[in-house]
Amino acid sequence: MAIAENLLKIKNSLPENVTLVAVSKTKPVTDLMEAYTAGQRIFGENKIQEMVDKWEQMPKDIEWHMIGHVQTNKVKYMAPFVQLIHGVDSLKLLEEINKQAQKNNRVIDCLLQMYIAEEESKFGLDEVELHNLLNSSTFNQMKNIRIVGLMGMATFTDNQNQIKKEFTHLKAIFDTLQKLKTENCELKTISMGMSGDYPLAIACGSTMVRIGSSIFGGR
Repeated sequence: MAIAENLLKIKNSLPENVTLVAVSKTKPVTDLMEAYTAGQRIFGENKIQEMVDKWEQMPKDIEWHMIGHVQTNKVKYMAPFVQLIHGVDSLKLLEEINKQAQKNNRVIDCLLQMYIAEEESKFGLDEVELHNLLNSSTFNQMKNIRIVGLMGMATFTDNQNQIKKEFTHLKAIFDTLQKLKTENCELKTISMGMSGDYPLAIACGSTMVRIGSSIFGGR
């Protein structure tokens, strides 16, 4: 019952306004079901095919979050059921999500992924790209997606000050967009923080944390 114990310990440590996404990528359905039985309903996967397989096998009251980098050609496979897509980093991807959501008669919630780290390998938008996207006529005409917040990943480092600086930066961007409310955009969620840095992320204003290894154990 280690998974259930880990899960409850983490849940009890989180403030009420913080949502826990259990990162279940690469884990078998039996592990996910143990977390489900302990009350967890939000799971995050980073490969669409794996998420589809699990969705087919598991109870239908689960919210599935796509937390990995999304390839445009795979969106159609998750469009019938995905609840939140964390890593939207281009207008082109958003257009495809909108198109596939329309085919499924749904509105799909999305987070825009911001590039806040000092690493070259991370995906995401910078502030100029963010503003260009939100102010584009293409975006304003989309009826089947809803931007509900921002997501960011800090640099993989032990330097707490640097991580804090990056999280604070994301929160500042989020705050400037708070007044922006349109039919397809109202920012409520700021998704930052993982197993290694989520307490710091919460201190910096995160409302959604993505935790895997602290619940399910290492890979």
